[in-house]
Amino acid sequence: MSQLTGTTSGRYVRGRLRPVWEEEPSKAGLASKAVVLVLVCLAILFPLWVVIVTSLSSVETITDTGGLVVIPQDITFIAYEELLGGGQVTRAAMVSIGVTTVGTLFSMAVSVLAAYGLSRRGSVLHRTFLLFMLATMFFSAGLIPTYLVVQGLGLTNTYLSLILPSALSVFNILVLRAFFMSTAQELIESARIDGAGDFRILWTIVMPLSRAPIAVITLFYAVGYWSAWFNASIYLTDPQMLPLQNILNQLVLKRERPVGLAQAINTNELSPLAIQMAVMVLALIPVTVLSPFVQKHFKKGMLTGAVKG
Repeated sequence: MSQLTGTTSGRYVRGRLRPVWEEEPSKAGLASKAVVLVLVCLAILFPLWVVIVTSLSSVETITDTGGLVVIPQDITFIAYEELLGGGQVTRAAMVSIGVTTVGTLFSMAVSVLAAYGLSRRGSVLHRTFLLFMLATMFFSAGLIPTYLVVQGLGLTNTYLSLILPSALSVFNILVLRAFFMSTAQELIESARIDGAGDFRILWTIVMPLSRAPIAVITLFYAVGYWSAWFNASIYLTDPQMLPLQNILNQLVLKRERPVGLAQAINTNELSPLAIQMAVMVLALIPVTVLSPFVQKHFKKGMLTGAVKG
């Protein structure tokens, strides 16, 4: 559509409606915005580029550059081949994948059920449970009581200790509750007249209408489980059970060498720096792959719930 002026609601500028109170941007303003966006993108992508290039560099290249590599030379995949060859890193990656999958499914199941129950104002002890959950957002027993509870339940040195202590987020439940409360009550009442129960209503009506927040909360839980390392550091003593983030912590901060790679590093077949960068790349892959699929729901999933809640 060509540019139109004088309309009651706004002006069409380059195919979109601009509010009447919004001034047209100047060329200098547009240019400055473009420069800022380019600089922000470079600030984000440049470190990632350095990490990837260093993980693909040979020992000689890393030695010549004195550390991190910016310009790729002598590209090799030996670091990834060794890491994925069935050693400690491979086992840790499988642990992280398993904990993230099971934990996310469990957290989403409990969060959705809790949010739906709290969204029904006629449910038993609705206000009491809501106030109790809100209190946990401001008051916490602390690390030592939490550890004693986990130990008392016999969960130490089990994968459940990586899931149950952080299984629920009250904030996520409140966001889902706000969306569930915004569901048209006419639809729910019609389903009840037709004989549908609460589980049927939740599964066939409420959840399909709340795909955006459910997708966003699922991403939050998945990223939280994938990135978590603190629970494993205090609840697990068996090194064979450690997730990928703890192996990354050992490599980068403690300068420890993964089991099975020490000989390759000592014989100068691998660079310890390349191993560190390769593990970082492996840790970033799931989040990088999943984020674009949830991005379209992110704005609607967070802002609508905040406005209507």
